[in-house]
Amino acid sequence: MKFSHELPIVEVGIVILCLGLWMPIARATHGEVEALDLAKRMAMTSMKEWSVVGPAKDRFQYELGVYLAGIELVWEATGDSKYFDYIKFKVDRHVMDNGTIAGNYNLTEFNIDNIMTGRLVLMLYKKTGDRKYKIAADILRKQLRQHPRIREGGFWHKLVYPYQMWLDGLYMAQPFYAEYAKLFHEATVFDDVASQFIIMERRSRDFTTGLLYHGYDESRVQNWSDPKTGRSPSFWGRAMGWYFMAIVDTLDIIPKHHPKRAHLLAITRNIAVALTKVQDSKSGLWWQVLDKPNQKGNYLESSASAMFVYSYAKGVRKGYLPPKYLKIAKQGYAGIVSNFITGTADGGVNYNRIASVGGLGGTPYRNGTFEYYISEPIATNDPKGVGPFMMCSVEMSYASVSMRRP
Repeated sequence: MKFSHELPIVEVGIVILCLGLWMPIARATHGEVEALDLAKRMAMTSMKEWSVVGPAKDRFQYELGVYLAGIELVWEATGDSKYFDYIKFKVDRHVMDNGTIAGNYNLTEFNIDNIMTGRLVLMLYKKTGDRKYKIAADILRKQLRQHPRIREGGFWHKLVYPYQMWLDGLYMAQPFYAEYAKLFHEATVFDDVASQFIIMERRSRDFTTGLLYHGYDESRVQNWSDPKTGRSPSFWGRAMGWYFMAIVDTLDIIPKHHPKRAHLLAITRNIAVALTKVQDSKSGLWWQVLDKPNQKGNYLESSASAMFVYSYAKGVRKGYLPPKYLKIAKQGYAGIVSNFITGTADGGVNYNRIASVGGLGGTPYRNGTFEYYISEPIATNDPKGVGPFMMCSVEMSYASVSMRRP
């Protein structure tokens, strides 16, 4: 999986010229087979590269989790057991026979990023009934019971980032938290799950644009935090992508008559409106820093674009968003296929222009400015882009099917 040594895909009807060979390629506006084919080709490339070790140094944390979440959707869409077997193999490298989580996981670090792969643990428990997955999920649930919170009740992002909530953290914890509550009959948890979204949106939303700032510091001690609001200074694309995906995935689980569900739906629709306004009119994509398209150094970024397409398409399919937003998803997906996909000699694909990292604080200190976000390296086939690309491709295949129904 290389960054710059593969030839870019150029559409000519429904084929491309790549390395002297004609190879099939999907168009964004075509049907199920083509969008799903791209997801399968991305899965093939990544599964080959990460056949044993990887991604992300093979740690039990969110990069592994979001990548496997993409593989899971390809499995669900195709029914091919090789994808399930691959997920199980990857998770079993970390979940031991006695249910303990080996390697890097340490509950007392209270790192919200490490919860995310628990979604795959729960899926494996439901599919296999193997008690080791229940034990591992219980460990992650124990972390959430003990996890430090800001005064309003939101989870800290990490113990090393005290008094802080980041948009990222909602994707890392809430879908697992809600699914665990549903599976093991903790009905009172749904109120806490919903409240986490509401708190973060209230503390991070810009009332002029409707966009969400990346982070919130309750203590106001961080150099990146506004002394009045506690907000970080920029609208980072992938941070909003994490939040948008988190809320549409969690709405699948929150009971339909829960008193806070309507509030979550309103937040989802507000985000959809805000992101439509900053979608690039030419490409259909979104920028690394969302509200500064013309500022020198900004670039169209692929992981956020895939996350937004996934969230719009799924939101429409599940009824969380009005049908008009499918057009936004289509425009975004067309831009993804035209700008971010390159072919490989063996028929796979690479996914390019992924912001490799984005955070706040730490060492060296990340101040959350525009200059910071554009300074981080740009990668190919980073799991934070590969997973969402498979996810949005599967969703677009479903969208094509629904449009064909009489």
